[in-house]
Amino acid sequence: MADNKSFPILSISGVDWNDPQLGSLLNKSGDWHLDNRGSAPPLDLHIHFGWGAGVTKPAVLVWQNDEAMVLQTGFPLGQGEHVRVDRPQESGTETLWGEVLASRPGQRADDQANGIQVHWLRMR
Repeated sequence: MADNKSFPILSISGVDWNDPQLGSLLNKSGDWHLDNRGSAPPLDLHIHFGWGAGVTKPAVLVWQNDEAMVLQTGFPLGQGEHVRVDRPQESGTETLWGEVLASRPGQRADDQANGIQVHWLRMR
């Protein structure tokens, strides 16, 4: 068991929102768009639209946890759309089900040149 004395104690005090240094920092970060890509190696997979096994299209998994995943594709997906995700595994294919929470064009320089769309899925 870790000794509690080895962890620093965080003390939060009031923030001076009128501080010019804070204002400068916030202005610099105002155009940032975080999209959860780059924290894991991309993985090629396939998605199926709707609850059936209809049309299959390629996608790239760029981030995942137990409740959500972020995909990039070359086509848009509608908010609320249900998709089946086939993810390759060593022993075959894992099938996951998700719902599109948000979708937008990629905002990185290469994204716009390549028509990349970024999608956030809630896993079912």
